[in-house]
Amino acid sequence: MKLALYGLHRGACAEPEVLARLGLLAEDVGFEGLWVGDHIALPSDGSQEPVRLEAVVTLTYLAAVTTRIGLGLGVLVLPQRQPVLLAKQLSSLDFLSGGRLTVGVGAGWIEPELNAMGVALAERAGRVDEYLAALRVLWDEPEPAFTGEFVSFAGVSQRPRPVQRPHPPIVVGGHAPAALRRAVRHGNGWYGWDLDVEATAAALAKLRDIPGRPAELGELEITITPPAVPDVATARRYADLGVHRLVLEPDTMDASAMAKLIAAVGETLVDQI
Repeated sequence: MKLALYGLHRGACAEPEVLARLGLLAEDVGFEGLWVGDHIALPSDGSQEPVRLEAVVTLTYLAAVTTRIGLGLGVLVLPQRQPVLLAKQLSSLDFLSGGRLTVGVGAGWIEPELNAMGVALAERAGRVDEYLAALRVLWDEPEPAFTGEFVSFAGVSQRPRPVQRPHPPIVVGGHAPAALRRAVRHGNGWYGWDLDVEATAAALAKLRDIPGRPAELGELEITITPPAVPDVATARRYADLGVHRLVLEPDTMDASAMAKLIAAVGETLVDQI
């Protein structure tokens, strides 16, 4: 079982010196990865939005201050990202980090945010599928060319390629039937959010029932964020279901809560599951 940490991009943890210190602490105690989420322009309710760093920039900063720990995007709202630019950003990040990147993607669900980025809610699924195909072409093909409804290109190339070949692992997030099918048929992994053991078992049963997984993709890696930090026995129950990674977050965005979580997990879970 791999253990990753979620949330260093938010709140007080986002202060540069705190971000670096906590990232290094997580690496030192044995966490497998640092995962961050993606929102660019959340709806305003009149109050001041908590600090939330941009995801790719945050992982680039963490790549520079760490040396071993994995770096996970959990998950990018793919429809609101221009895929040619995104392919370059992610291959550069994988290159600079020495091949430590995992790319989680999702369709998004906040309509004002999507609209602010020029994307209609009804286009989400089509854009995700098309953008995933375009990313793979840019990463994998010696002479990339692509024609789609939302993006087309030819006669261009990008270097460096990702260190991980043919590309960094692609993890599909989301609980909707379309997301589950996308994970099985096109992803290296699936990411479920806020799922207890019973809900995880139900989701995995649905994933097993979906046909059409290409043999070349191998086993689908399962990543879960539980509703609370599990004890050792509960973490083992997730592992017994076939979960490969737990991505843990504290109850608050307070930096001291994050530091306590890192220390507690280092003392209890890392060496016992």
